[in-house]
Amino acid sequence: MRIGDHWVQEGTTDRRGRSHPPQCTTSREDRQIVRMTVVDRSVTSRTVAPRIDSVTHHSVSACTIQRRLQQSDLSARRPLLGLPLMQNNRRLRHQWCDERRMWVAEWNEVVFTDESRICLQHHDGQIRVWRHRGERMLNSCVMHRHTGPALGIMVLEPVVLPCLRGLATAIFQQDTARPHVARIVQRFFVYHQIELLPWSARSPDPSPIENMWSMVAQRLAQITPTAATPD
Repeated sequence: MRIGDHWVQEGTTDRRGRSHPPQCTTSREDRQIVRMTVVDRSVTSRTVAPRIDSVTHHSVSACTIQRRLQQSDLSARRPLLGLPLMQNNRRLRHQWCDERRMWVAEWNEVVFTDESRICLQHHDGQIRVWRHRGERMLNSCVMHRHTGPALGIMVLEPVVLPCLRGLATAIFQQDTARPHVARIVQRFFVYHQIELLPWSARSPDPSPIENMWSMVAQRLAQITPTAATPD
């Protein structure tokens, strides 16, 4: 009815432009808000508000600060988790890169490996449920999972070893995770005379197999019926 009346009176259905309240902060204050946030990335809008008040003697709410940050293309995100690098870690990483900066054909001899956790029997903490207060024990809000050791697929001896033996020259790459540097694993490589690619602690993971694990997980999610056993 409103659209019809508007057409009769105005001859159009276009809406009129709405007037917005005047902005309560100046461009200088907006720049100060952005500057304080960029200097300390973990600061909250509630913390910035009293700082702006002390500098400009102008009271600004936390909601206003959030809007100004959004207008400057700043948004709150979870930080990327990284390991702290000591000076020795940096030195070893630089040395590792410097020793292999001229490698070209040598990379074709490197066999990159990595492990991946793919849960078939339970949700692995990735599913969320919507519930009200007091519904924590509601049956529809409970995810059932099996206890005890989970089944796994070992590939080192039945898969990797024949692959390495089929190559004229091969260098085996693995990171420094605890299962990889265990004594039984190190003795396995020595016994079978497998050459390992040196890998310094707390190094980045440039292994291209990381992308393959993502593809495997996506394909497993598309299988019907859902995969329930390692086989």
